[in-house]
Amino acid sequence: MLFAGVIFTSNLNNLEMLGRAFSGFMIFCALSGVVYLINDLKDIESDRNHPKKKMRPLASGEISAGTALAAIFVIGIPALVLSFFLNLAFGICAFIYVILVTLYSLHLKHYVILDLMLVAMGFVIRAIAGIEVIATPGFAPEITSWFIACTLFLALFLAICKRRHEILLLNHGATNHRKVLEEYSPAFLDQMVAITTTATVMSYALWSTIGKFAHYRMIVTLPFVLYGVFRYLYLVYRKEEGGAPEIALLKDRSLLINTVLWLISTIALLYFYKP
Repeated sequence: MLFAGVIFTSNLNNLEMLGRAFSGFMIFCALSGVVYLINDLKDIESDRNHPKKKMRPLASGEISAGTALAAIFVIGIPALVLSFFLNLAFGICAFIYVILVTLYSLHLKHYVILDLMLVAMGFVIRAIAGIEVIATPGFAPEITSWFIACTLFLALFLAICKRRHEILLLNHGATNHRKVLEEYSPAFLDQMVAITTTATVMSYALWSTIGKFAHYRMIVTLPFVLYGVFRYLYLVYRKEEGGAPEIALLKDRSLLINTVLWLISTIALLYFYKP
């Protein structure tokens, strides 16, 4: 997400902007680690009742709570300070991200539907930050509404699939891990998957055909998006995966190849195609 700005503004060959994007990427890696530590500290007891999360360093006792608390301050504060050195807008995005995800971890994740929305908003903030980090006094990249919509629906799609996998994994013991899981059911989540699947594909199609991207024939990349969505649904519904989207992307050869082909075609259109 942090490299979306430099890719879609056709600035991958600009070493200064690429360096700024990489710096933003490293800062958000640090901040993501910090908010995950906060989340795992808060859920240390409930994670011990989860068949997979009980193996996390804090839940398993591999790392002490004191060490994790110290890491939050040692890593988090310098990362936030550095984010404002890149530029003010990026620093604000980083600050909002930390506050939002911290509130989610401490309390807001216990509210049905809102919990999924907040997870998705974390990815939207990342995407916006990736655009703001490359902004300079003489260059202000456009943040379109369809770009935000596409990011939001894709993140919701993945979050809902992940929640569905978690419900099925825990079966009737779901509420022992987190009370809000009692409010979800596979049938309810299936309806949400159907809505977000459609919205993701349509928002991408509109983003790739409205404005400057229409001139680059970005619509020809839509089949890769369709295949990626359908393949992921296949993994969720037929292979009972979906609990970790990043693992599915790396483990499933078809999904990985499709993603690489989408990236290659996108770069070819934006950097080598002359409208």
